[in-house]
Amino acid sequence: MKHTFRNTALAALLALAAAGASASGTHAGGHGHDADEAIGKPGVATKATRTINVDMTDSMRFTPANISVKQGETVRFVIKNSGQLKHELVIGAEKELKEHYEVMKKNPEMEHADPNMVTLAAGKTGEIVWQFTQAGKVDFACLQPGHYDAGMKGAVNVTKTGK
Repeated sequence: MKHTFRNTALAALLALAAAGASASGTHAGGHGHDADEAIGKPGVATKATRTINVDMTDSMRFTPANISVKQGETVRFVIKNSGQLKHELVIGAEKELKEHYEVMKKNPEMEHADPNMVTLAAGKTGEIVWQFTQAGKVDFACLQPGHYDAGMKGAVNVTKTGK
């Protein structure tokens, strides 16, 4: 039942995105191919070089909110929701995160199953394995309604490797 709702909601959203003249990409990714390359790609768990624990709280903050990695590095993020509210961590470019947030405000019960995001109920833990392929800043945020506006966001600073 849960998958049926998710698939129906996703199909409806994809249809809306396709109909919009200014829409770019799908809700599933929320961005086009160029943006995907800018933020990296799903990582292979066995190739993760380190684990970074991230805590989400009802004070609408991530700890840590600023993370440094090296270009090409694959990181396992272990994300814990220490709060009483549902929170999520979504990795993306700032523009796409803002666009996705506007959709979430209209559809707060939307479920996600993308490799760059995890949604967690109170007290739960999840993970994202991500490879940072490009140097620069990659953003992350909680896109639950009201959370992004309250400052629940952070950044991964990807330093260039000497290749």
